[in-house]
Amino acid sequence: MTHLKTSEQPAFKLGLGEHTCNWGAHMCGLYETEAERDEIIMGFLHQGDLAGDYLLYCPCERSAEDFKAEYARRFPAAAAHPDDPNRFVLLDPATMYYDASGRFDPWGMEDRLNQFYAASQKERHRKIRGTAEMVWALESEHTIEHLLVYESRLNYFHPGKSFASICLYNVNKFSGSVLMAVLHTHPFVVSGGVITENPFYQPPDEWLKKKAPHFLNRQ
Repeated sequence: MTHLKTSEQPAFKLGLGEHTCNWGAHMCGLYETEAERDEIIMGFLHQGDLAGDYLLYCPCERSAEDFKAEYARRFPAAAAHPDDPNRFVLLDPATMYYDASGRFDPWGMEDRLNQFYAASQKERHRKIRGTAEMVWALESEHTIEHLLVYESRLNYFHPGKSFASICLYNVNKFSGSVLMAVLHTHPFVVSGGVITENPFYQPPDEWLKKKAPHFLNRQ
């Protein structure tokens, strides 16, 4: 078993081979094929399902129904679990990321995420795994810019919370410059079934000051 220390919080099984890390981890998952994407998604979520974690998934390159069918094929004993709202929350990109006006706003998304986390902790302390396919952001350069701001600020959100997330990026669809910015905003990378510390990561105080100073602090 290989452990990568990602915070001071308790360790958990990632669901990718024998890798473990700590709660509070914010990772980007890089993939070229559907098979690589699904190895990350299915392994990460099913391990959480076995552990009783609360699972948040935003499919984009596939439908929710396609995910459910594939999950059932791989894990027949857990086939009904994605339909259980006490286990899974499946949201399309419009519902998860956009506000009522159909716009992606980093502040609004940050507020919704904090509300989701607070609600999940009300009845009992729940550990949360979240993953999303990020190709929805390719609709415009403005959306990409705001997404990267949000990704950077997620590094303020994760520490101290029982929350681990993998943001999934298809390297065939995003430009090299965007992928480098993605690496700048994620302290850990999942690729080829392995999680590693990211040498290109820049803490949010550093990245936001250089790239988006007006998003460094909330007014």
